[in-house]
Amino acid sequence: MALLIRRGQGVTGTPEKSEAAAGLTDTATDPGALVDRLYRSRGVRQPDEIDVPLSSLEPPDSLLGLDAAVTLLVEHLSGCILIIGDFDADGATSSALMVEGLRQMGATNVDYLVPDRFEYGYGLTPGIVGVALASEPDLIVTVDNGISSVDGVTMARDAGVDVLITDHHLPGSELPPASAIVNPNQQGCEFPWKSTAGVGVAFYVLSGLRRRLRELGRFEAQREPNLGTLLDLVALGTIADVVPLERNNRVLVTEGLRRIRAGRARPGIRALAAFANKPSKDLSAMDLGFTLGPRLNAAGRLESMSLGIECLLARDEQTATVMAARLNELNAERRAIEQQMKEQAEDALMLHREYLDAAMLPVGVCLYHDDWHQGVVGIVASRIKDRVNRPVIAFARVADDEIKGSGRSIPGLHIRDALEAIATRYPGILTRFGGHAMAAGMSMAPENYERFRIAFDEEARRWLTEQDLADVVVTDGEIDEELTVPLAKSIHTAGPWGQGFPQPLFDGEFDITSQHIIGERHLRLRLKVAATGQKVEGIAFNHNRLLPKKRVRLAYRLDVNYYQGMETAQIIVEEVDVSEPTLR
Repeated sequence: MALLIRRGQGVTGTPEKSEAAAGLTDTATDPGALVDRLYRSRGVRQPDEIDVPLSSLEPPDSLLGLDAAVTLLVEHLSGCILIIGDFDADGATSSALMVEGLRQMGATNVDYLVPDRFEYGYGLTPGIVGVALASEPDLIVTVDNGISSVDGVTMARDAGVDVLITDHHLPGSELPPASAIVNPNQQGCEFPWKSTAGVGVAFYVLSGLRRRLRELGRFEAQREPNLGTLLDLVALGTIADVVPLERNNRVLVTEGLRRIRAGRARPGIRALAAFANKPSKDLSAMDLGFTLGPRLNAAGRLESMSLGIECLLARDEQTATVMAARLNELNAERRAIEQQMKEQAEDALMLHREYLDAAMLPVGVCLYHDDWHQGVVGIVASRIKDRVNRPVIAFARVADDEIKGSGRSIPGLHIRDALEAIATRYPGILTRFGGHAMAAGMSMAPENYERFRIAFDEEARRWLTEQDLADVVVTDGEIDEELTVPLAKSIHTAGPWGQGFPQPLFDGEFDITSQHIIGERHLRLRLKVAATGQKVEGIAFNHNRLLPKKRVRLAYRLDVNYYQGMETAQIIVEEVDVSEPTLR
């Protein structure tokens, strides 16, 4: 049974006094005391911490390399510019944003190329540079990648092609010899918001370019581009990449969501939302991360991310709908593959046992199967990580002499730094690796797997304590009012919620009036709130067994179910039968 801790309450269990009267929320638009409590428990104390207008966005001036990048783009606007993106949602939105933004700025010949993850792997590799050179580009611009691509950049420069790197991943010990680099995480960069996603970095580069073109008088003969039209892409890529929602990212996401909810999203995003049965007017940050993002990612995992980029670049609803339909199909196929792999992983760890001693599990978990799909191992690692609350790396064989892994971490272990420590301690054990605090990728020879598995467990034990590994569920306490559609919507729109500003999770006691399994994997519940008797529908995804008790304590999210034009409140069960709350 998970240990339940309530956020934002003192040791006596008394919630801190609301500051709504002191001006924390605007009484004209106050969504209620519950939202006020949610803000306070996440450290919000002043109104300007909630009000994040676009005018408060950090200026681009402190980005190291921005002037050189802008000069490079101005020089090549009339030439052939080729965008090289990554094959995830951040990479797809970054690619679409850079292509569309440069075209708005007057670029006459701009196109994109996404590496096939199965053939070329991640980044600007020599293989993908060879493909790119066939287009005879004057300038290659990377988005959401490139900071580790020393060999690929060298090859492009030797061929006489300029290279602009825009990235946000942590640099290695050697920077590539690019013509210009914009990355807030490179040494010497004073830009304060290091958690900016790849799509955010690309947006800043376009902002700098627009300012330079304005100074050069380029917009006297043409209309100055409105970069606000690109913020729906920035919001989607930022949330999908699970970067911390620090203030600057909150500005970008908030403004992007406003455009989407106001009906000003691009056709591709509206089409993706429609296939997810999510009306654009009600889209939340969590919808971007858990419904739209996976549909984009499915293209990169199973086929080519070019399909996702084309969907985002589509100019009309009909074209976007056709592409979104295919992305929806790929996402369903991805889910089926993922479920099979997840079950195999659970069998390997014996997670199907009703009473599994956590001490039996390694602290750093490695999983490998010859038949696993390399495009889905990252999701499997994430699912198992959530199940065991340990850092997990899942591997798939990609060639006779190579396996690739994708890892997901928990707070307390910076997985990219952990991999660097292992690579330093055991030279040659990894062919290559990269990533950031919570996610990373790597390659190695199959014969090194067993040695790496032991080394990763040893490294994880150096980083993590018993407290880090405890099965703890942190909630926002009980909801004292009726569970309604307006309340659910007010919670959604009060965000954006995400990494570092967690989505509200509540707990409470419910009586089960009926339950059954749907789709062979999910538990559908009809419940009564124990305290009030209110009837409410609930669903526990990926929970394929009936609950033995009639009264249970659940940790849940309040959501809106859209079905045949009807809206009803429902609870999404995250944890079943959690402990009595512990107050902190």
